[in-house]
Amino acid sequence: MEIRGPKGFNRAYLILCLPLAIVLSRFFSFNSLLVENYYSRGLDRSIIQGLSAVTGIFPFSLAELAVILLLVFIVWQIFRMVITPAKRKELGRDKSARFLINVLVLISLAYFIFTLLWGLNYYRLTFANITHMTVRPASKEELADLCESLIVQANQLRTIVDEDHDGVMHITEGKEQVLNRASAGYLEAADRYPQLGGKYGKAKGVLFSETLSYMGLSGVYCPFTGEANVNMAIPDSMLPATVCHEMAHQRGFAREDEANYIAYLTCKFNPDPGFQYSGILLAVTNAMNMMRNVDAERYQQLRKEYGTGLRNDLADISQYWAKHESFLERISSQVNDGYLKSNGQTAGIYSYNQMVDLLLAERRAGK
Repeated sequence: MEIRGPKGFNRAYLILCLPLAIVLSRFFSFNSLLVENYYSRGLDRSIIQGLSAVTGIFPFSLAELAVILLLVFIVWQIFRMVITPAKRKELGRDKSARFLINVLVLISLAYFIFTLLWGLNYYRLTFANITHMTVRPASKEELADLCESLIVQANQLRTIVDEDHDGVMHITEGKEQVLNRASAGYLEAADRYPQLGGKYGKAKGVLFSETLSYMGLSGVYCPFTGEANVNMAIPDSMLPATVCHEMAHQRGFAREDEANYIAYLTCKFNPDPGFQYSGILLAVTNAMNMMRNVDAERYQQLRKEYGTGLRNDLADISQYWAKHESFLERISSQVNDGYLKSNGQTAGIYSYNQMVDLLLAERRAGK
C-alpha cells in the first residue's frame, strides 16, 4: 500500500527518519566536544531562544494544547475505524493500515525533529567538564559530611519562609509568582556560569496538573515549543526547584542529574528565600537518598538532625505522591526510564539522584 503526498511522494518513506535519527545520535555520542561547541552553544541555543520567545507570547502552554488536540484526533480516528460498516470491511482494513502507517510516520518525524531540535544535548560535555569540577567516588564520611552541611542550611533557611496552619511551607504570594521570579536566579548564576544565561520564555503552569501528578511528573520540558511546563499542583516546597529544573532543560542541559544540580544552583543564587530553601531541600533529598543506600544506620542518625519545619515538608511531599500513586504513574515511570536509557542515561530514572556527585564536587572545590 502506498500513502502518497504531493507530486506522488510516498510518505511511508518518512518512516526512515527514525533510523536516521538513531544513526545521528550514535555518531554524535562519540563527539561531545563537537556537540558542545557547535550545537549546544551555537545552533540549538539560537533556535530554542527564538522558539521560546515566540511561544512565550502565549500565557498558556502550547505543548499542552497540542497534546490535547493530538489525543482528540487519535480517538476520533479510532472511532471512525470502529464504526466502519461491515459491508465495507475491505475499505475499513485499508483505512486501518493507512492510519497505522500515518502513526509510524508521525512518530518517526517527531523523533527526527526532536533529535535535531534538542535531543543531541544529551551528548554535550558534562556540566562538570564545562565548569571544571572534578567528579570522583566519595567515601561514606564525605557523603555524611555533605548531608550534615545541607541539613544545617535547610534548617536555617526553613526558619525564614512562610508556612501554613499545618506547619508546611506555603508560598503566600501565590504559585504564579514562582514562575515570574525563577529567572532571577539564572541571571545571578550566569555571572559565574555564562552557559546558564540567555533570554527564554518563562516557565508555564499546566492546566491538567493533577493528571501529571497521577503520572508521577512534576514538570515536562517540550523541545517542540521550547516551553518549560510545570505541574502547579505539587507541594509549595517543591515548586521553585521544579521550575528551575525545567528551565535547565530549556537551556540545553538534557541530563536529569545536571538539571537537578542546576536547579539547586540557580535556586541558591535566587534572592528569594523560598527558592533558596526549595533548592536546598532538593539537595537534601537526593543526598540523603544516597546516604540511605550507602549506610542505613548513619542515615537514621542524620535524620534526627531535621528541624520540625524540614520534617513537616518532607512528610507533606511523601504524602502528596502517595496519594497520587496509580497505574499511570507506573506506566509513566517505565516510559521515562526507557526514554532516558535510550538517550545515553544508563541509570534511567535513577539518574536524577546522580546530582549528588556534582554536590560533592562543588563542596570539594569550595564553591
